[in-house]
Amino acid sequence: MAGAAPIAAEWLARDPIDVAPVLLGKVLVVGERAVRLVEVEAYAGERDPGSHAWRGVTPRTRVMFGPPGHLYVYRSYGIHWCANVVCERDGVAGAVLLRAGAPLRGIDAMRAARGDVRDRDLCNGPGKLCQALGLDGSFDGADVTGADPRIRLLDDGTSPNDDPVVSTRVGLSRGVDLPWRFHVHGDPNVSRPSGRGGTIVG
Repeated sequence: MAGAAPIAAEWLARDPIDVAPVLLGKVLVVGERAVRLVEVEAYAGERDPGSHAWRGVTPRTRVMFGPPGHLYVYRSYGIHWCANVVCERDGVAGAVLLRAGAPLRGIDAMRAARGDVRDRDLCNGPGKLCQALGLDGSFDGADVTGADPRIRLLDDGTSPNDDPVVSTRVGLSRGVDLPWRFHVHGDPNVSRPSGRGGTIVG
């Protein structure tokens, strides 16, 4: 995308709780398809009971302990692919789940992938987002900072969302009380809209 710059790995090498809200508004490009991120969740590795990395390194979670700027992609309940951007410094697990996006480009391809749904339902959930963008297990470990030609995470100069809604994460059995879900207030592409309750970060 013209005028957009790749997100640097160094920018992501921080606590995912700090990275997550400032990922809102960034652009994820996969081939000819692109979305603006409108909903994310932070997962804090071995200090987070809701994280896959809670029990340490496994073949599944190895990517989460690797360098920042890569994707951790997994199947949820054996059905849907979900994608996370790895944060933190190399050797420390942390990631941000990409929960929803506003379609920007390649909408016809998204419709072909998702079927007969409304545009607001193309990417309004982590599994839907991956399906619409064509993300699957082959992207596990992919570098989103510019090294992998298939995928890029970009900053196109859009002003950061300075008033995101903060709420608890969705669909967990552990760590359910942690307010680490962030989304753009009023955006129609959010997976599960919530009110203005909770802490608002600036």
